[in-house]
Amino acid sequence: MTETFVVVGGDAAGMSAASKAKREDPELEVVVFERGEWVSYGACGMPYYVGGDVPELEDLVAVPPEEFRTQRDIDLRTEHEVVAVDTERQQVTVETDDERFQQPYDDLLIATGAHAVEPSFAGMELDGVFTIHDMDEADEIDSYLTDHGPETAAVVGGGYVGIEMAEAFVERGLTVHLFEMLPHVLQPFGEPVGEVVAEHLREKGVHLHLDTAVSGFGGGDNLGESEGSDGAETPESRVAEVVLGEETVAADVAVVGVGVAPNTELAAAAGIERGPTGAIATDAYGRTSAERVYAAGDCAEVDNVVTGEPDHVPLALTANRAGRAVGQTVAGSATPVGGTAGTAIVKAFELGAARTGLTDPESAREAGFNPVSVTIDAPTRAHYYPGSEELQVTLLADSESGRLLGGSVVGREGVKRIDTVVAAVHEASTVGDLQRMDLAYAPPFSPVWDPILTAAKVLDGHLE
Repeated sequence: MTETFVVVGGDAAGMSAASKAKREDPELEVVVFERGEWVSYGACGMPYYVGGDVPELEDLVAVPPEEFRTQRDIDLRTEHEVVAVDTERQQVTVETDDERFQQPYDDLLIATGAHAVEPSFAGMELDGVFTIHDMDEADEIDSYLTDHGPETAAVVGGGYVGIEMAEAFVERGLTVHLFEMLPHVLQPFGEPVGEVVAEHLREKGVHLHLDTAVSGFGGGDNLGESEGSDGAETPESRVAEVVLGEETVAADVAVVGVGVAPNTELAAAAGIERGPTGAIATDAYGRTSAERVYAAGDCAEVDNVVTGEPDHVPLALTANRAGRAVGQTVAGSATPVGGTAGTAIVKAFELGAARTGLTDPESAREAGFNPVSVTIDAPTRAHYYPGSEELQVTLLADSESGRLLGGSVVGREGVKRIDTVVAAVHEASTVGDLQRMDLAYAPPFSPVWDPILTAAKVLDGHLE
């Protein structure tokens, strides 16, 4: 008898799982329910669509829905929302605009993703105030810029989304104000990176407001007309300012990017356990507390490779990799989803910044380590070769064991060097191990002593 693998959610984790399971077991019936119309899209590319680097929104779609249906033999049903999971009967309840029905499953993957956090700011309902976490939101921002021609943008939050949207708005010709309640931007990357990026943002004309808490938005009066529920034309209230306690800053479009939260309501209602991070608790194979129910992607926890503790890291590779592993497990070959080091990279105009593992000494101490860190600047190429840039490297290690805990890099080129640090962190290497790595050398690409090796040498000296 043919078994059925049901997937809830059609983005990175869900479609990776569906594709892998079907590829490994062509006889398996694979059904995917996605409540929206978009599947398998690159959410990380949305700021670049708004900024104009990506011409069409559809360009962000990796695999069109019809390809899943016709070429991969996956029963993909868009605009189908799963509203309940019954783990005892092994079935899900699905709603569309026209019907409500039950779908049985043998194995179930919950890949419901995450949503943008909407703080309790006054004025979040104003026209021109957005979050950006899905394709429709990106399209709405782009349309708003085109239709209304705002001149000044407010970006609330100095994380990935905030930095990328600040650049996108500058590229669209707007004056940009970025508000961050912490002392520096890109908090997970550490203070050294945040300071370098902040300086560069200012050079590009971004008005930074650090250590600044936003309390809400104010709207302008009679800035346009919209059709009310009774068909009559009524005044439209659009955002006109950012409210900072007693002060205000003018802005006629705003994006709030203060983080994301996992979509766990469906799992919780089914009695599936959530972990300490608030995301769905899973084991090494993505299995939840319910039999034959898995979770993967932005809704689920994975183990941190440094601390060994559950972590919630809503990043694309983590989701894709976990989904693929679950698909292989469901098809009959048990495959671990792998841990996370929280590796990330972000572009800020001409700068790149990247991080992995633990970058904050206080977080390292809370995890039970005795941290020591160094920050160095080193050239990206041989000193005599043209085009060399300075790369700032920060490494953090446990002073007692010498274990490398994490690091960050920031500069105009060479930031993918973080992958060397990632490999060392994943293997629980010591600083000495990193220092002895045989990294490639040629003048156009690196000095004899690569910046990562130089940082390791300096850090090793602090461990002695």
